Amino acid sequence: MTTYLVATTKPWNVKAFHNHAPALPGEWSLVTAPEELTATLLDRLRPRYVFFPHWSWKVGPEILERAECVCFHAADVPYGRGGSPIQNLIVRGHTETKLTALRMVQALDAGPIYLKRALSLDGRGQDIFERMGELVWQMITEIVHTEPVPQSQQGEPLVFPRRKPEQSCLPKTGSLDQLFDHIRMLDAETYPTAFLDHGCFRLEFTYPIQQDDLISAKVTIRRKDNAAD
Repeated sequence: MTTYLVATTKPWNVKAFHNHAPALPGEWSLVTAPEELTATLLDRLRPRYVFFPHWSWKVGPEILERAECVCFHAADVPYGRGGSPIQNLIVRGHTETKLTALRMVQALDAGPIYLKRALSLDGRGQDIFERMGELVWQMITEIVHTEPVPQSQQGEPLVFPRRKPEQSCLPKTGSLDQLFDHIRMLDAETYPTAFLDHGCFRLEFTYPIQQDDLISAKVTIRRKDNAAD
């Protein structure tokens, strides 16, 4: 029987695995931590593909040389290679993108392309990630059934820098539209939420709603980790 392996740490992708994998042909396995992804595991499973929905760790040659590894990147590569593609696209004013399935190589996001599918950037970050998680499984299904030959990327690469946690601080200038985008694009599980520091307190902003010249949002207040007692 053909075997497949999925490696992901995000809870919405784990849920999608359990929802979709049983309906696909073959035998499916899941790893949810980087230390679980080993050469020994691949030698035992001998997967046809290893799929990486939303994987944040570099995959070494001991894995890439043992199986055909497929990652999913939320940019129309070669435009938008690199880190934090959704946030980097929204900051640049994009309202939609392509979710790209590409073969993993040692160079980040530089491998040949299996498929591209349209992805809306509307809504909270969590909405986008969950929508992307469902789209990933549509693409996995197509790859499993058709086994497309990946094609080399064409064009000049544009590489996004990975965002740093301190960049989640609310901007001091800009429009209300930009402020709304800043809050919503960071509003996702496991991501650094938009925040504003006030003395020893940190105010975190989620669930923004924009109406004309007004933004409302849920505010959570906590002491900063480095605040003195």
